[in-house]
Amino acid sequence: MERYREAAIAFCSSRYLPFCFASKRKIILMNVFTLTRALVDLDSTTGREAPIADYLFAHLRALATARNGKIERMLAAQGRDNILITFGDPIVTLSTHMDTVPPFFPSREDNSHIYGRGACDAKGIIAAMIAAAEMLLDENIRNFALLFVVGEERDSAGARAAANAPRGSQFLINGEPTENLLALGSKGALRYELVARGKLAHSAYPELGHSAIHALLDVLHDIRNVPLSHDAILGASTLNVGTISGGRAPNVIADQAQAEIMFRIVGDPSFLRNEVQRLSVNRVEAREVHYSAAVHLQALDGLPTTVVAFTTDIPIFNGTWGRPLLIGPGSIHVAHTAEERIAKKDLTDAVNIYARMVRQLLTGGVPS
Repeated sequence: MERYREAAIAFCSSRYLPFCFASKRKIILMNVFTLTRALVDLDSTTGREAPIADYLFAHLRALATARNGKIERMLAAQGRDNILITFGDPIVTLSTHMDTVPPFFPSREDNSHIYGRGACDAKGIIAAMIAAAEMLLDENIRNFALLFVVGEERDSAGARAAANAPRGSQFLINGEPTENLLALGSKGALRYELVARGKLAHSAYPELGHSAIHALLDVLHDIRNVPLSHDAILGASTLNVGTISGGRAPNVIADQAQAEIMFRIVGDPSFLRNEVQRLSVNRVEAREVHYSAAVHLQALDGLPTTVVAFTTDIPIFNGTWGRPLLIGPGSIHVAHTAEERIAKKDLTDAVNIYARMVRQLLTGGVPS
């Protein structure tokens, strides 16, 4: 593949320039599959992003050297770096995340799809953004950046760090699996850890102890009955009890139990915060561990639209990298599953969509 790329570039001359642009474009689109699989084959579950950050830094450093770009590692947390590459003074930034949910499993492919953890969320998106950058540079288009962050799936550490170190970008194209439709909005998130404490006792004499599991279940029951708000565009807020654990043995009254819950919110979180605290007081400890706001986004001429229920890093960036737009290849319905995959056609379409959006934003922006 690399020999073919070098030969095609060497063949380029003024006489054969139209053919060469077509050939290089084809090579770029073919390479997006190879790069997607290489990224998927790196285990980068949240908190373990160092291997993929190292890989992307090396991969993009070669591009920066060849195309007069600047590349840097931006410290997000101990041992966890964002990767930023700029070409000129960035007006538009293409960004997505390097981390994935567990469990890791490697890539495979068939004629139509690439499979593996992160295939659509969001390593295929990384590959498509890099390919779009190459395409734009071949057209002598500059003043854009690529920003790949850590932690989106858990703590948004990368977006928080980047928000404190903006580079003057006016537009942020955030990549998540939206089936290549431009999202007009996305729900926010409000996540809690609930911790219950009890007293150990023999299960034959429950009156001598106090069950943390029973206390936790009672609180979860009450929280599940809290009324949830609705938005005309984003739809209804939802609640998921994601994890629950505790106890020592079936014949022991449990002295500890914990759960993690997440609300997908569509508006002001104040009511939910008050209700969780009210229902938890003197029963369990409720720790708020993450909040990101629901967002309403704008359209861009010529792109079909959708609305998504999942949460992104966009509210964490808080406008510091420019006005946000949300779009990417792949379906959220297979993200986080054992059948995570992305269609090859979606990947190549995304390359062209991202390149088109950068051109459009550099020349005309978005409607006010």
